[in-house]
Amino acid sequence: MHDNPAGSSMKPKRHPRVVTGSRRKKAKRLAKRASSAPLISRDITRFVSLPVQNMLWGRAAGRCQFDNCNRNLTLSPVTKETRNLAEKAHIRAFSPGGPRADHKWPTALLQNIDNLLLLCHDCHVNIDRADGPTRYTVELLLAWKRRHEQRIEVVTDLAPRSSHIVTYGTHVGEHQALPTFRDASNALFPDSVPASTTMIALGTRDSARRDHDIAFWAAERIQLARQFDRQVRIPIESGELAHISVFALAPQPLLIDLGVLLGDITPAVTYQLHREPAGWAWPPEAEVPEFQVVEPDSARGEPVLLLSLSATVTPDRIKRVLGADTAIWTVTLPVPHNDVANSRAMQRAFRRTMRKVLDRLKAKHGHSTPVHVFPAMPASLAVEFGRVRMPKADSPWILYDEHQSRGGFLPAFTLAAETKS
Repeated sequence: MHDNPAGSSMKPKRHPRVVTGSRRKKAKRLAKRASSAPLISRDITRFVSLPVQNMLWGRAAGRCQFDNCNRNLTLSPVTKETRNLAEKAHIRAFSPGGPRADHKWPTALLQNIDNLLLLCHDCHVNIDRADGPTRYTVELLLAWKRRHEQRIEVVTDLAPRSSHIVTYGTHVGEHQALPTFRDASNALFPDSVPASTTMIALGTRDSARRDHDIAFWAAERIQLARQFDRQVRIPIESGELAHISVFALAPQPLLIDLGVLLGDITPAVTYQLHREPAGWAWPPEAEVPEFQVVEPDSARGEPVLLLSLSATVTPDRIKRVLGADTAIWTVTLPVPHNDVANSRAMQRAFRRTMRKVLDRLKAKHGHSTPVHVFPAMPASLAVEFGRVRMPKADSPWILYDEHQSRGGFLPAFTLAAETKS
């Protein structure tokens, strides 16, 4: 033996390892056992790659894929805080002795998207513990996975509702302010998108007639009926128009007439030109004011329906037109004003109120007695009021329009009751 001086980098030589016969036999046994073991590689880990995780989340839409659970995996059920509560569960077990282990399944596919479920913790425990592995078989979990992902595919494949833009306008005094296509499409967003780049334009905005002309009402009604029939009613009946968005500015009797043509069966949304904030888009849902209905003390006299919503109209102004022998039904608000139509919810509340009022009117005055209608209301509510009318059930309406320059309200035209066929 040679000494190894301190500080020397030389290491003592090692003799070659002698492999005995018993060691050779043990090595052969281990090799044979490895060749017959399941195809589980030590290089495969439980880590699921980011692309696969993204696909799993996307296909599950962030919800538990256990059948009928559908739990939102991004929200704490207790604190409502945003949390990642998802767990990635294997359908065929990752480990050889795990639940639903399949020794024939290729190792490389264990972390594939097709072998993974997105589950909440409770459902993950449910499928893997106790009798879960036998109760929740590979075939059952695969069926649930397909069903969940197909449902998400169907729901998310729905395109935004498309709507045809319909404008209606006449000269209101000397003013017109109908929206451009861009204004209208912005008002539709995000609830729907324009179905066409061309707007359906009704009305006679270039006409020399004005709302104080003698022939104005008859000519405008004829024109509106013809245009509506050709551009709206027939396309709706043929299936060309499935939904319409209405932007209208005209004298209120004509807006009511447009609403009658639309009816309450046509899928439609009526928009309102707002002053604050300016524009046609509906503001976020606001508090709906409570409509006030004031019934007359007596049913004697000619029935009058006063819609005092955008301005206060006192009964004496009605009596100057019809005389004192009137039974005035008033629908109003605590504070009438121009921008009172503040939300779609307000429109719905208005329609409900008017259906009840019209039923009460018929019960008190009969189905055939004409009702004098004095409207002071936002444009969209005038259209919605017309949509509430049931032509074969409601009595005739004599519509009035206000002309300050001519002394107040003047009769415009009558909406006659249709004969039941």
